[in-house]
Amino acid sequence: MSYKISPEDTVFKVKVEACSFPIPDFDHRAHLRLAYIYLVENNADEAIEKMRNALLGLLKKAGIDPSSKFHETLIRAWLLAVQYSMNQTEESDSADNFINKNPKMLDSKIMMTHYSAEVLFSDKARSGFVEPNLEPIPLS
Repeated sequence: MSYKISPEDTVFKVKVEACSFPIPDFDHRAHLRLAYIYLVENNADEAIEKMRNALLGLLKKAGIDPSSKFHETLIRAWLLAVQYSMNQTEESDSADNFINKNPKMLDSKIMMTHYSAEVLFSDKARSGFVEPNLEPIPLS
């Protein structure tokens, strides 16, 4: 399986890491895009760490209290979902191409099939990774 990032993906990643990407534009698709880029370039543990650092940097730069927006469980769960979808997709030459091949991931409510609202929106899930309590996130 061959996964690549485009020059546009590289520019996007650089802007996010430099905290110059506008927060209002950092939507669910942007989260998926960044997760894909980091997974192309790194193993899952490194990708999670890079994702965490990038998102915390964006929040800090925007003057937003991380405890109000940052959600560790969602970060890791979505990264695992992207990794699973990558294992199901033969190849992609960019994050956009990958996302277009996996449109189900654009439904941000998918995680509600894995987590109850009580668990997912708890302080514990926000501050640290919590395993799904309804259905495991497939890994391969």
